[in-house]
Amino acid sequence: MAREIILGIDPGSRKTGYGVVLMEGRDPQYLGSGCIMMNTEESLAERLLLIFESVTSLVEQFHPTMMAIEEVFVSKNVQSTIKLAEARSAAMVAGAKQGLKVYEYTPMQIKQAVVGYGAAAKEQVQFMVTKILHLNGRPQADAADALACAICHAYTYKVSSALALNGLSQLGSSVRGRYRSWN
Repeated sequence: MAREIILGIDPGSRKTGYGVVLMEGRDPQYLGSGCIMMNTEESLAERLLLIFESVTSLVEQFHPTMMAIEEVFVSKNVQSTIKLAEARSAAMVAGAKQGLKVYEYTPMQIKQAVVGYGAAAKEQVQFMVTKILHLNGRPQADAADALACAICHAYTYKVSSALALNGLSQLGSSVRGRYRSWN
């Protein structure tokens, strides 16, 4: 796997987490993380614009080579699910407009890749992200989820790339089939 900078996004209409990792060699390295905080007094359209502009700014700041984003999970509250999907869309369009290939992962896939258990608690994800990236302290939950998404992609992409390089395209396509790519 060549030198890749991965921007991970944990979307939300109130708070969107982001995490940036460098994948060069064997282990991912921390480059940055945080949360895009929305003013809930503003209209949804204004919050979506903030997500779009903030992701655009992150791309300009970190120069990622690809973006990974958490898929929408369906909750009992339909309005919350729709708002989450809209926030995700704003982030995805910002990444795509900047020329990034956007990869999607389910929360279960992300937790499985980082913790080893698809139903892991947020605290377990925070703990493992801290250990994997050798951080001095735990990142906020949304930032940790975004970093976990980036780590998940780094591991998945690394495996599928290695399989393709070794001529195992049949096996590689089944690994790549676990995520969807939008370009």
